[in-house]
Amino acid sequence: MSEFQDFLKHKAAYVALGEFKPGTFAEARQLFEKAVSTYTEGFKGAYLLQAPGADRGIAVILWDNVDDMSAHNNAVYEAALSKISHLFAKPPETGFYEVCSEIGLPDGATTAVEADS
Repeated sequence: MSEFQDFLKHKAAYVALGEFKPGTFAEARQLFEKAVSTYTEGFKGAYLLQAPGADRGIAVILWDNVDDMSAHNNAVYEAALSKISHLFAKPPETGFYEVCSEIGLPDGATTAVEADS
């Protein structure tokens, strides 16, 4: 029965759509990567997408579950947020989602952030 219960668990995703002040996307990317590198328990990966030739982007951070995601909303998270907030042209749109379908990296694959660490 526990296998069935595990099957019913879904990962959680934090998604942010934002637009940065002109010329600040590179700095925002560095701060994003620094913040994400501090995530541990339950962290499954992160993506930062940039619209070509623009200062608009989408951040997607994947977690095992909502509790793990909430546990990382701490002083380190708040410090990272305060460092990046002045770069936004306007407040980002954010939301939390349940991952209901996943076609992703095979087990053992690393992301760019993990490879750089």
